[in-house]
Amino acid sequence: MDATCILDGKFALAESPVWSASDQKLWFADIHAPNLHRFDPATQKLETWNMPSALGSLAPTRGHELLLARRDGIWLFDPVSESETLLATSPLEDARFNDGRCDRQGRFWVGGMTDDRQPDTALYRLEGGRVLRQGLVGAIAISNGLAWSPDGATMYHADTPTMCVWAYDYDVKTAAISNRRLFLDLRETAERPDGATVDSAGNYWVALYGAGRVVQVSPEGKRLRDVRLPANATTMPCFGGPDFKTLYITTARQRHTPEDLAKTPLAGGIFAIPVEIPGLPEVPFTSGA
Repeated sequence: MDATCILDGKFALAESPVWSASDQKLWFADIHAPNLHRFDPATQKLETWNMPSALGSLAPTRGHELLLARRDGIWLFDPVSESETLLATSPLEDARFNDGRCDRQGRFWVGGMTDDRQPDTALYRLEGGRVLRQGLVGAIAISNGLAWSPDGATMYHADTPTMCVWAYDYDVKTAAISNRRLFLDLRETAERPDGATVDSAGNYWVALYGAGRVVQVSPEGKRLRDVRLPANATTMPCFGGPDFKTLYITTARQRHTPEDLAKTPLAGGIFAIPVEIPGLPEVPFTSGA
């Protein structure tokens, strides 16, 4: 299966794609630009909002605002008025927020990423809309792969340099995690897990940064299929389209040499491919969760 480039944006580090069902558009970040983008696949129109600090991830809300995990904290951002409200100041030093999303109940989780790629950060949860609970999973260098099963009872998470994805039992009432277990071991192939999502059948789709592909993995951990891209630095997939049967994939071109770009000129583009099993819409952030 090969994905097609739908936006040759040459983004340095496109990440955190989120589909908006209300207007059929794709939100995503270019982390270090730092920019927030909204793309309309039907018209090819791209809108851009410049951010004051690195934008690691984003999540929808029940209104038209977005939840943004920036280097300086967690913010509510209104793209219409461009006004913003600080919810929680970042506790990170020499690090920034990276991969983040809401669980099936609308509680926002986000991981950190250290500047020197050392395992000195953690996974956090925004509680009561204003307080970051820290250290839920610790000793993380590059937090990625965060996703939940359709029933919300299993949480997935990866620390990219370890080349492993872990699964946890997840208490949907209390958000407590337990029973950590190895779900996907990529150490033999040296493939590095980046952003991920889950389809309506419970299959886990994860981007393999540097491998030029996104893989679909069954709930039992069996590798089912590979989606190949003409861009090596695949960063994150998400489902979208009217029926959520289009897989959108962000990529990067950071740290590419001229020789790399000659071989993969579409690096940093946004890609898409139709799939048979539909995905699930992102759960909006609920401040009282």
